[in-house]
Amino acid sequence: MTIETKLAELGITLPDAPAPAANYVPYVIAGQMLFVSGQISAAKGRVGAELTTAEGAEAARGCGLSLLAQAKAALGSLDRVKRVVKLGGFVNSTGDFTEQPEVVNGCSDLMVQVFGDKGRHARAAVSAPALPRGVAVEIEAVFEIE
Repeated sequence: MTIETKLAELGITLPDAPAPAANYVPYVIAGQMLFVSGQISAAKGRVGAELTTAEGAEAARGCGLSLLAQAKAALGSLDRVKRVVKLGGFVNSTGDFTEQPEVVNGCSDLMVQVFGDKGRHARAAVSAPALPRGVAVEIEAVFEIE
């Protein structure tokens, strides 16, 4: 089954790949690795204040959809993804908030839904006192490609 078929089966439509918001490129291919720049959520605010953990996880899922859109733009087809290697997740959260892993699971769960075992990855999920444009979550990714 192709990844496009899997996405359709899951009822997932990818957004257009977002344009960079500053002086950087959305992705870089180096050898067999695809590095996708951090993708920001549509949701704004701090998790633990304006947003709940569940709302943060949904924001992280949105970041994951943008990561997949960037990967598709870079590769032409998500079938070229050999595996998801690593996600780096940043959560705009209050100083006492400690559920960053549960928030970033919104993206991690999406990668496993879409790619199966090839979607299991190494990961960081850290707090940030602020993120660009006041967003709730930003996530970057590294993919191994064929």
